Amino acid sequence: MALPFYAPEFRFTLNGAPPPPAMQASVASISYQDGMEGADRVEITLANPNLQWLDHPLLALDTKLHLSLGYAPDPLEEVFVGEITGTEPTFPNNGMPTIKVVAHDFLQRLTHGKTERAFYINTPLKPFPIPDVAVAALVSGENLLIPYPDPVGGVLSVLMSVGAYLATDKRVAQSAIPHQNSSDFEFLSGLSKANGWEMYIDHTLDPHGYVLRFQFLIQDYAPSLSLQWGTSLGEFAPKVTTVGDIGGVSVRIWVAAIKMEFILTAGWDFDRAALTFSVKPGLGNLATFNDPNAKAKTVEIGGTGFLEAPKKILSDLLPRLNNRVTGSGSTIGNPKMRASRVINFEGLGDAFSGLWRLTSTNHTLDSGGYRTSFDARKEVWFGSIPTPKGAGGLVRVNGQSIG
Repeated sequence: MALPFYAPEFRFTLNGAPPPPAMQASVASISYQDGMEGADRVEITLANPNLQWLDHPLLALDTKLHLSLGYAPDPLEEVFVGEITGTEPTFPNNGMPTIKVVAHDFLQRLTHGKTERAFYINTPLKPFPIPDVAVAALVSGENLLIPYPDPVGGVLSVLMSVGAYLATDKRVAQSAIPHQNSSDFEFLSGLSKANGWEMYIDHTLDPHGYVLRFQFLIQDYAPSLSLQWGTSLGEFAPKVTTVGDIGGVSVRIWVAAIKMEFILTAGWDFDRAALTFSVKPGLGNLATFNDPNAKAKTVEIGGTGFLEAPKKILSDLLPRLNNRVTGSGSTIGNPKMRASRVINFEGLGDAFSGLWRLTSTNHTLDSGGYRTSFDARKEVWFGSIPTPKGAGGLVRVNGQSIG
């Protein structure tokens, strides 16, 4: 009879080579954290008898570090590519000295230094703003990263830039305005928010660790795996909040050609699970257009030009809608649990079962085994998407995969 096995395993390399066997044997714990905001982080804690690893050249700053996780005898999955950014030794009064090696992925390169520049091309008529998708590519390349813009978000960015050039007078679009006293990370984060993108290093794409992804929010619905409460899902705590709850956002726009103001409103129909748009004359105040029977009110986010309105709506409406239902939980360690991926939860009732998007994960390997904790959000459009059954997990019991 086949015996059940449950053997978590890890592998890391330093500057492309395995560590010395003695260093590998000194690993006390490993933690890998990823998220949709900021750089991914790895911490490797080593037992440090006789301070043998304190000044070891393989643990020097900027040493390249690759980390793979999984279970034997299956192939391990590479989850992280980055470089060592710090070391934290401890010298206890009693007990074993340790040294914690900290590494971040290459997104941290964007945080170095501050700069001032603008992105536009001078033309005989007026400045032409470089589309935001091209700006993101230029800044990524300067930091030796490969941009991966979402096709839908990229096309929208180009259309808005061309429209702004045709519709405005001698005015430079927002993306062409110099960004002063800010890092490339701060600049690209703001640019991503304005376009409805999530910005993160995608460690699954070749070359691993170097692809900077700009993912449009309304994309990627296929679940990577399914987790069922009571079996593959250890615990889960969802939270529903109406704080800041809205059904839509509105912007006032001025059309110079006809000298008239309009209110452009984008909202969410909770009954039909669909986006709605409307354009009405800008007479009176916004309360005039609010339905007293609506489940959530529409809020105004200020005045803008006609072609900048979509950016304001994307940057304000989508994050508000997606932060209404969130949750956190933990499960048996699973390297398929990665930020930005979609998970199908089962056994949580009608309200909380279905598709969720992971916003951050924390993978921990130590003497207690391999565990994964996570944060997730239930995006509003997930309710109208069928949830396929049987997305495979990784953990095996008696030779059978669960999850």
